[in-house]
Amino acid sequence: MISLNIEKTFGFIAKEKVFAYEAEVKAAQEMLAKGTGKGNDFLGWLHLPSSISKEHLADLKATAQVLRDNCEVVVVAGIGGSYLGARAVIEALSNSFAWLQDKQTSPIMIYAGHNISEDYLYELTEYLKNKKFGLINISKSGTTTETALAFRLLKKQCEDQRGKETAQKVIVAITDAEKGAARITADKEGYKTFIIPDNVGGRFSVLTPVGLLPIAVAGFDIEQLVAGAADMEKACGDQVPFAENPAAIYAATRNELYKSGKKIEILVNFCPKLHYVSEWWKQLYGESEGKDNKGIFPAAVDFSTDLHSMGQWIQEGERSIFETVISVDKVNHKLEVPSDEANLDGLNFLAGKRVDEVNKMAELGTQLAHVDGGVPNMRIVLPELSEYYIGGLLYFFEKACGISGYLLGVNPFNQPGVEAYKKNMFALLNKPGYEEDSKAIQAKL
Repeated sequence: MISLNIEKTFGFIAKEKVFAYEAEVKAAQEMLAKGTGKGNDFLGWLHLPSSISKEHLADLKATAQVLRDNCEVVVVAGIGGSYLGARAVIEALSNSFAWLQDKQTSPIMIYAGHNISEDYLYELTEYLKNKKFGLINISKSGTTTETALAFRLLKKQCEDQRGKETAQKVIVAITDAEKGAARITADKEGYKTFIIPDNVGGRFSVLTPVGLLPIAVAGFDIEQLVAGAADMEKACGDQVPFAENPAAIYAATRNELYKSGKKIEILVNFCPKLHYVSEWWKQLYGESEGKDNKGIFPAAVDFSTDLHSMGQWIQEGERSIFETVISVDKVNHKLEVPSDEANLDGLNFLAGKRVDEVNKMAELGTQLAHVDGGVPNMRIVLPELSEYYIGGLLYFFEKACGISGYLLGVNPFNQPGVEAYKKNMFALLNKPGYEEDSKAIQAKL
């Protein structure tokens, strides 16, 4: 099972202070369980893993198979929680160079609708020319600018290239059950659809069709992903004693570190496949806790790469940070360091050792150096990178986030601050209905 170790925080905060959170954590867990806290309309994720039916998974797998059978490339159109969860899992489990290989065993997964770069979209549409591609459109409303713009472009290209009949088969909509532009389009065009539950916010939606369908299309085992999450749901359950509940301990520890002046949490990995898990985590915690002028700032680094860029700051910069390291116990492949007769690089002392042993010693050496340098350190250990353990990791972070937000005293399930840029953008683009905002913003320029 996934384990959490907080021992390397105790030189900075007292163990007793972490365990003094037990009553507060229990209250937060009750607010989640009974739906009495802020944002209680968005608690559908809480028991989602244990409530997913075999029939639902079979439907997702059958739809994924249609796309796998008919597409060389599948584009996932979505932004924020509508794509980050799927991308996190797919990239964590994929061969790092799969997209460069001549023989593909699964469609190449590409992402769109998460930026408004003209060059990105132009280059994407050029790449897709003469490709048998499909499209998964993920949007509750169908009017999110970035995603709607990409979908408009790609829907037309898919129909023009593959014909209306095939396009109908290879475009899938994941959207609201009844309302919104994406629902209306899907019903009119006859697309296969899946529902984004009303009570699950985007950043908590990875175990809904939002994440499960793209992950299945990419060729990964969504049953194992859900099983790992369901087991973690039990491990983080309300009846599990505080000292044995990893989500409770993580939430309490980070809040005590925050109180002690550690305002920035850096999520660390020593495995580049986990880069997008960090991106997903940044949204989960940033959007959940960054409000009412408070909240830990979530940052992330990929080590040992970023030890050669951010390492200096982490070692000797302002002491406002703590690290949470995701460590993978067992790697999937074996590669040994060869011996070299000339030994000009001086690496023969490593000859015969596994590359992973070198990486693990870099990890341990870094932890010791950073703790010595004044950086509290938590460590999350995954036995291996697999669907089961990734599913568990994602649910662990979700449950801890709900508890942590309530400990902080904010609503972890809304994101009012996200609307500010949209209002300004629409006013600057003269969107109908924004005339007064347009006049006001022009006066500021």
